[in-house]
Amino acid sequence: MTNFEIIDTPLKDLKIIKRIRISDKRGYLSRLFCFEELKFAGWKNGVAQINHTLTSNKGTIRGMHYQNQPYKEMKFVTCLKGVIFDVAVDIRLKSPTFLHHFSLELDADKNQSLLIPEGFAHGFQSLTKETELIYIHSNFYSPIYENGLNPLDKKLNIDWPYKDFLISDKDKNRKFIDTKFKGI
Repeated sequence: MTNFEIIDTPLKDLKIIKRIRISDKRGYLSRLFCFEELKFAGWKNGVAQINHTLTSNKGTIRGMHYQNQPYKEMKFVTCLKGVIFDVAVDIRLKSPTFLHHFSLELDADKNQSLLIPEGFAHGFQSLTKETELIYIHSNFYSPIYENGLNPLDKKLNIDWPYKDFLISDKDKNRKFIDTKFKGI
């Protein structure tokens, strides 16, 4: 029995993962992650770390984050509480969808996750208060190799649902994409 339904997106290797619930009168069980099953969706290298975030305010934007070599990473993003507008941007230089993005609402009640391959930047906007996420990472965080795109860059063409938002100075002040940007 499989615990996941793997759904392709328009961006190669980026997958929506629908977790299958096993329910009875007591409630349900839903497997959050399984390396053996998710390697068929493209997950590699096991799990290096798991992070839990809380975003207090509705409308908050976090992102668009990624890490450079040798710390490129896959992410498996799950919304545990609330709803987010989740965005992944393809920054693989030789990809036919270079700088294209995919977005969807990740809702704690819909039992979905987003499997983000290496070579993508990731960010989100909280659509509810007190939003909680779990991030599973294939590589360790390295502040030296940390990077990001400006989530407000018009070249990304992301239509954030809330125009009145909270954003960190670090994310807001990231450079806009120019002709020197070669992706990863």
